[in-house]
Amino acid sequence: MEFFDNHKKLFGTALGLFVGLTIVVAIIPAIENQKNNAPLPNAMPLSAEAFAGKQIFIANGCVACHTQQVRNVEMDKVWGSRPGIAADYAGITRTDFWRNTATLMGTERTGPDLTNIGTRQPSSAWNLLHLYQPRAVVDKSIMPAYPWLFEIKNEVGKGEVEVIVPDAFRKGINGKIVAKKEALNLVAYLQSLKQTPLPDGKMPMDFLYKKEEKAITKTGGSIAKLPDGQQLYTQNCAGCHQPNGEGLKGAFPPLKGSPIVLGNDLEFYVNIIMRGYDARPEYAVMNAVGMDNNLTPEEVTAIINHEKTSWGNNAEKVSVEEVKKIIDFIKQTAKK
Repeated sequence: MEFFDNHKKLFGTALGLFVGLTIVVAIIPAIENQKNNAPLPNAMPLSAEAFAGKQIFIANGCVACHTQQVRNVEMDKVWGSRPGIAADYAGITRTDFWRNTATLMGTERTGPDLTNIGTRQPSSAWNLLHLYQPRAVVDKSIMPAYPWLFEIKNEVGKGEVEVIVPDAFRKGINGKIVAKKEALNLVAYLQSLKQTPLPDGKMPMDFLYKKEEKAITKTGGSIAKLPDGQQLYTQNCAGCHQPNGEGLKGAFPPLKGSPIVLGNDLEFYVNIIMRGYDARPEYAVMNAVGMDNNLTPEEVTAIINHEKTSWGNNAEKVSVEEVKKIIDFIKQTAKK
């Protein structure tokens, strides 16, 4: 009983057990984990701007609604090309000496997962408009707007970025909406969020509980297996051009009734998807969706055929062979 009556021995023993268990259960496994997991060989560290943007992401509580983890189930396939692995987080360091916000994996998807958002939505114009007013690009979005990351100016200065905002969201604003440094840094961080490809020769982990793919599509009288064009459009195009194909007036052009979509200049059409397009001052600059997202000829064909036959459009579909020929030429030209 003397042990229990001696508070120094009692609390000293309890402290020793606590420290010992912490070392055995937490610290040693963590050190071993660091030894056994390293960043993938071609992983890119955050730039100074992206790191500053990460602090803004943390300060505004974005992790409360957005995860950064692709689970190994089929429903997560829309968020990345493969399930997440330990190496995806191995290169992330402490925020500073006092704060260990190393990973921002999150626990809730009130908004979409951001693991691969830099690939899924690489357009800086879209991201800036989305931060300024989310409902301008996603009609029923519940995400709060961040107008304090922007300022109203009479003229856009050298090196400054104007945000193209639809008229419906410019009520009471006279002047140009310009992104502050904080907004540009936050977008830099979002655009840095890309899944690093596995080293050559290694196959990505399979997703569990796979669904049957829609595969059969008619092309030029023959039957060809193509991906789901509607799903690809949703993943790569709907953010700007909207699910109904009507775009956003003053920001992103409509595809419904578009002369490019309904026309016969397939080379121009494919070039826009692969290389992007500058339609200023009427619309924001479109990024090179096809090149940025490594879209295959089959995927580009599926997107084009979906756009040509949706929202009242009734144009003739194209074949994979036609699209592949144009994409091969684009890639050869890009190498020169």
